[in-house]
Amino acid sequence: MQYTRQQLLSSIALGFLGILSVPQCNAAGPYSFLKEISVAGDGGGDYLTTDAAARRVYVTHSSKIVVIDLEKNDVVGEITDTLGVHGFAIAPELRRGFSSNGKENKVSIVDLKTLQTLFKVETGANPDGILYEPEHQEVYAFNGRGNSATVFAAKTGKVVATIPLPGKPEFAVVDAKVGRIYNNIEDKNEVVVIDTKSHEVVARWPIAPGEAASGMALDQEHHRLFLGCDNEMMVMMDSTNGKVISNVPIGAGVDANRFDPETQFAFASCGDAGTVTIAREAAPDKLILVQTLTTAPGAKTMTLDPKTHRIYLACAKTEEASAADSGAGKKKGKAKIIPGSFRVLVYEMRR
Repeated sequence: MQYTRQQLLSSIALGFLGILSVPQCNAAGPYSFLKEISVAGDGGGDYLTTDAAARRVYVTHSSKIVVIDLEKNDVVGEITDTLGVHGFAIAPELRRGFSSNGKENKVSIVDLKTLQTLFKVETGANPDGILYEPEHQEVYAFNGRGNSATVFAAKTGKVVATIPLPGKPEFAVVDAKVGRIYNNIEDKNEVVVIDTKSHEVVARWPIAPGEAASGMALDQEHHRLFLGCDNEMMVMMDSTNGKVISNVPIGAGVDANRFDPETQFAFASCGDAGTVTIAREAAPDKLILVQTLTTAPGAKTMTLDPKTHRIYLACAKTEEASAADSGAGKKKGKAKIIPGSFRVLVYEMRR
C-alpha cells in the first residue's frame, strides 16, 4: 500500500497518541481511584482506623467520629462528644472504641454497637495517637503536649501507668507477640520501645537518615517498622534492634503509614504533595518503590482494608488565607478549610 506524506504523518501521530494514552494505566502502578465518600459537617480530620472484622472504618472529623461501612462505602453512623478528636482505637473482643480528645485531655470509651460514649478517662495534655494492646487489654494514649503516655484498663478505665517520654509522641504500633510498643518521638528523631508488662521505655533508637517521623506501620512477620519522615523519606527499620535497613523517597507532608502483609506493600500518605508513596518489601533488607499515587492536597492520613486491599484517605478542600486574614504586616496565614468539603477518597488495586 502506498502512503501519501500526509497519511504517513497522520499515522505516526495517531500511533504516538496511542503510546501516550493506552499504556499509562498499566504503567502508573497497581492502585487507582475508586470513589469519593462525602462526609457532612465542617472542619478537617485526622486519623482513620479500620475494623476489618466488623467491616467498618472510623474517621475522626472535627469533634466527632464518622463510621463508614466497608461493604457499602458509605457513612452509616457517627460518634459525638469527642472534642478535638485525633485518633480512634478499637478493642474488637470488648466491642469498645477509644477516642483521643485533644482539646479536653480525655479519652472517650465508646460502645461500638450503639456508638454511645460510656464514660471518659483523664489523660495528659493533648492526647493524640492512641492504640489498644490486646495481651493486657490496655489502652495507650500518647499525649502530644504532655510528652507522656497514659495507660488505662480498657474495661474499667482505671489508669495503671503514666509513662514519661523523651519528646513529642506521634503514631505508635503494638507487637503483642513480643510485648512491645513502638512510638515515634517526632522532635527527637527517635523511636522509643515500651515494654507492655513493665510500662517502661526500654530502648531509644535513632532513625537517621530519617528525620521527624510521624507515621508508623509494622510488618510483624519480618520484624520491620516503616516510618514516614518529614525529610521526604520512608525508612524501614529492624524492630528487634532498631537498625535502619533501607529507605525510599516520598512526597512532602507525610503523616500516616500502613503495611499490607499479603501484598508486602508499605504505604506513606503525603498531604502537602497530594500523593501516596507505595513501596514493596522485596526482601527483609530491601524496600523498592512501586508507585507514586496521585491523591489530593491535604490527604495526609490513611487506613487500609486488608480484605480488599483498598486504602482510604481523608481530606478537605482548602483555600489560601489572604494576608489580610493574617493581620497587618503579617505573612500569609494557613490555608482555610472550605466548609462542607470534607471527604474520604478510596483507591483500589487493579485486577
